[in-house]
Amino acid sequence: MYTLYYSPGAASLAVHLALLESGADYRLERVDLDAGAQRDPAYLKLNPNGMVPTLLIDGEPFYEAAACLMTIADRHPASALAPRPDSLERAAWNQWIIHIANTVQPAFRMWFYPNELPASAEMIAARIENAWTRFDTQLAAKGPYLLGEACTAADLMLLMVMRWSRNMPKPATEWPALRAFAARMKARPSWKRLYELEGLTEWA
Repeated sequence: MYTLYYSPGAASLAVHLALLESGADYRLERVDLDAGAQRDPAYLKLNPNGMVPTLLIDGEPFYEAAACLMTIADRHPASALAPRPDSLERAAWNQWIIHIANTVQPAFRMWFYPNELPASAEMIAARIENAWTRFDTQLAAKGPYLLGEACTAADLMLLMVMRWSRNMPKPATEWPALRAFAARMKARPSWKRLYELEGLTEWA
């Protein structure tokens, strides 16, 4: 049994999608980021980073969205959220997930919280746009998903960060292969169900 500590549309979104795609039993615990609930001592005992997601697995807390995705994929192999561990596709899967976690997500943190680091909005936007070009090239050449014909957890993570760009001067959907990818992913039942459960409306 899983418990997902989440905030609507935040970095927990991809993990929530993975739980829906896997068919696993889980329950949701909303963390009110605007009210500072992520800094509550009780929550910090679960996740000392004071962020979402936190995923309880049989009562034990784990965090970092990419790590949670990898864990869900490995625990539910029938969902095909990850390729076989001994395959080249798995190496590519690892690469894309870590690239999003280490390169794209930090750039978005700078975009959303510009006072944390001395980087201009133009520099941050350029870094994010370079990532969109990289993903667009991959999808155009290898699509319809990042690894080809199969939708995996890497695609869930990509969709999440694409959604974050919706109000930027040049959102991810300005790239043609990414625009087609977004339409394909948003047609999945898991996306529609997540929107119902999290009460999201933008970028539906």
